[in-house]
Formats: sequence, structure tokens, C-alpha cells
Amino acid sequence: MDHEEYGGKRNPNEKVNILLVDDQPAKLLSYEAILGELDENLIKASSGTQALEHLLKNDIAIVLTDVSMPGIDGFELADMMRQHPRFQKTAILFISGIHLSDVDRIKAYQRGAVDYISVPVIPEVLRAKVSVFAELHRKRRQLEALNRQLEQRVAERTEELSERADLLDLASDAIIVRDMNGLTRFWNSGAENIYGWRREEILGKDLHAMLATRFPSSFSEVQSSLAITGRWEGNLHQRTRDGREITAACRKVVKKDKTGSPSVVLETVRDITATLRAEEVLRNAEKMAAMGRVAGIIAHEINNPLEAILNIFHLLRNHTSLDAEASEYTRMAEQELVRVAHIVKQTLSFYRESQQPVTVSIAEVLDNVLELQSRNIQLQGITLEKRYAAEATVHGFPGEFRQVFMNLIVNAIQSMPEGGHLRINVRKRFDTRTMKPKVSVSIIDTGSGISPEHARELFEPFFTTKSTKGTGLGLWISKGIVQKYEGKICFRSVRQSSGYTTCFQVMLPGHAAVSVPDTASAYSAMSS
Repeated sequence: MDHEEYGGKRNPNEKVNILLVDDQPAKLLSYEAILGELDENLIKASSGTQALEHLLKNDIAIVLTDVSMPGIDGFELADMMRQHPRFQKTAILFISGIHLSDVDRIKAYQRGAVDYISVPVIPEVLRAKVSVFAELHRKRRQLEALNRQLEQRVAERTEELSERADLLDLASDAIIVRDMNGLTRFWNSGAENIYGWRREEILGKDLHAMLATRFPSSFSEVQSSLAITGRWEGNLHQRTRDGREITAACRKVVKKDKTGSPSVVLETVRDITATLRAEEVLRNAEKMAAMGRVAGIIAHEINNPLEAILNIFHLLRNHTSLDAEASEYTRMAEQELVRVAHIVKQTLSFYRESQQPVTVSIAEVLDNVLELQSRNIQLQGITLEKRYAAEATVHGFPGEFRQVFMNLIVNAIQSMPEGGHLRINVRKRFDTRTMKPKVSVSIIDTGSGISPEHARELFEPFFTTKSTKGTGLGLWISKGIVQKYEGKICFRSVRQSSGYTTCFQVMLPGHAAVSVPDTASAYSAMSS
């Protein structure tokens, strides 16, 4: 069934179809029960073959599929879907009852998975994730309906472009007309603003050669789609005049002459680089919210039996039937249980956030982060030194400060895989310009350092030196949080005879109440 036939005239606000794929009927029933509250259309398939039949007959928004199935498994189903242009935007969520290695997870994401869920399934998390993707699909249908209307109107008025160039110049989007040889014939002010080239510099030139365009598929496939359907749309990677790479949402429509032969191609382009960055931040926020819900459930389930075990050990410790050696073992076990309870509490606090700004102890935040990273510090043979010269407090949200220092400390640890020295300095300063106190936090490591060519891009979104291991958003988000509090984050990396020394410094407005303890007692050091 043609996509336009079943999707073109559909009400974009109606229920979306969610395809549940599993060879075990009991699991399908459980997923149906969990997702029933969303009030969407749930379609069940007991095999990969049956799932493909449903995909061809229905407009599917989300595919929730088991990884291990007889016949066509989840990975093969995802491969087949991604090879069909109609399903390239369909959200795929993998569910697996067995432990998957990192290689298997990467394999899943390479095949088009947008998320991975392990068994046992947490109903609240599954509903939350599916709900987000369902709403995104609904919004996309609304945009597609609007885009079709817009393209139809633009195509009908292509002949009037030259007469209404002054009106088109008012559009913020780029509106470009090129001939069938790729030479630019019309270039509005929106295109000038997006790409930087003036109209007289690009008219008559090869459009996509000037913009160094990279298509999501081969250029021959794009040309084939234009020849068959008369239109094409997708995201392009292009370069502006000043060398910046942007992501552009492009829609192409072919205009035919009176003889019915293609004469020109109308392209409407919108720079969506900032939008994609914002969507990535939103996805990360959704993941953090889901982790918070999971942390709450885990803490609740663990704390009750843990408290009972602690009480038993408390009674057992002084029992008369135990000899000295058994009593010592009992005491050691009780200490470890207390440590487990503390870790659960710390983990839960990491994902709980207060509704209003509160007074936050910087030393306490740093200690919480260091405690969660203590195992990595020990395993990598890193020496940790803490210099808290001031019991500094700031006013804000604890979770945001934890996120900033977690990013910086994790980066420092990862830069020292063979060991090194990590020093955390906290000092109180005074801003002579504003006459207000400030808190300075320095995180210093002796790791691999930062090269000069990377220094200028370090705080840019999606820039990472960790290959596929990093998202490139950590420092960008951290800088945004610090600037939100009218603070400043900077760094310096120096090469010495013994190696590199890198320092990241965060300056924050200090809280009104800042106490300075005795300097001798304020310094502490610990070694792994």
C-alpha cells in the first residue's frame, strides 16, 4: 500500500499504531497490559514475518521487538525496515531477556534502534519511552501534513518566483531554484543569511559543489526519486562560506515546462542545526528522568530488606554464642552493609532534584561525585588529593552542580588510564568588580592533556575526543549550567617534562554565608 495512500489524508492527531513483536504470547499480553494506558492502537505480531506484513499494511509509529526470535530475529527485522525508505523514521525499541554485550548493543543501534530495554521490564519506564516516541510521531505527521500543503502551494507558484522575488526575500528559509544541470538560477535573502554567499557570487554556479553537500543517500537515488515522484525531502550536511558545517532540512520539488519535461528544481531549506542539538539535550534529559524513576524504585525495593538485615546483624554482633573471631566477622559484615546503604542513598540523591533553589555545599557535592567514582580511581591507580580551603556554599539546584562536576571529574579520570594525580581545589575569592564573594573550584589532572587544535572546539556541542564513547555534549551542557548561574568555566593544558597538566576551573557566585575554617584543618589528602 502506498505511503501517501494510507498516510496522506489521515488526521495527524489520531491514535498512532504501535507494533509489538515477540514469539511468546505471554510477553505480548504483558506489553499490551503495560501500554494499554496510553490509549494507542496496539498491534501484535508473533514473528518477524508477521511483523513485516503489518508494517506493509499499516502506518506504524513504533516497533517494540524482542531480539531473540526464531526465523527473522529482532536485528534482521530492523535491517529490513531500514532498507525500506518508508520505515527509516520508524522508532525501534529492542527488548531482550538475556544479557547483551556492548558489541551487541552497538550492533542494535547500528541497525536503527533508538533505545534498548532489558528484562525485567519496568512498566513506568516502558510507558514513558513509548509515550515520547508516539507523541514525536504524531508531531511528525502534523508537520508532514503541513509540509505537503506548503509544497503544493510552492509548486503551483513556481512560475511566479521571478515576479515575486521581493516577497521571497522576506522569507527566513532559503529558497533556491536550480536547473536540471545543478546551476543556480534563484537565490533569496534567506539563502544568503544561512550560507553566507551573496546572490551574485553563486548564480550560475553548481549549487551542491559550492555547498559541499553530503546527501543521506547516494546522489543517484535522490535524482531517481525526483524523476519518479517529482519531489524529495531529507536532511543535508552542507558547508557555509565561513567553513561551518550545518544540517539543513531540504525539500525539493521539480517544476515541469509546458511540454511536460522537468525544467527546474525548487529547493526550500531550513537550518535545523540548533534544533537537532536541542532535541539531543531533550533526549538526554528524558534518559536522566527515566534513570531517576528507576533509582527510586531500586532504592525502595532495596532499603526495606537492607534495614531488616542490618537489625539482625546488630542483634547478632553481641550474641553470647559467638566467639571473638565470629564477632569480628559479624562486625565487618555489618560495616559493609552500612556502606551499601550509604551508596544506595547517594545514588538516589543523584537523580532527585529539589523544586526550589537551595543552599548547596560545594565540598559535599564534590565528595559525593568522588565517592561514586572511587572504584575507577582505585582501579586506575590514581592518587587523589583534596584541598578544600574554604567551606564554600552556593545557591541553586544540587543536581545541576553534581552534573557539572561529574562531567569534569569523569573526564579527568578517563584521561589517566595508566594512573596519575588528581587534585581538587576549592577556594573562596572576592570579586572586586561586583564586591561579592565567589567560589573557585579547580580540577587538575596529569593525564593526556588537550591539544591546541582541540582547545577552540572543546565547549562546542557534539565535539568529542573519545571517538564513539562520548556524545560531545558534557562540556557544552556544563558550560550552559555554569553560565546560568552567572559563573565562568575555563581550562588550561600545559605540557611539562613529566607530561601534561590540565586544569579546569569553575567560578561561581558564592552564597552570602561563607565560613572559613582553620586552614590547617581544611586541607585533607587521601591516596588510593
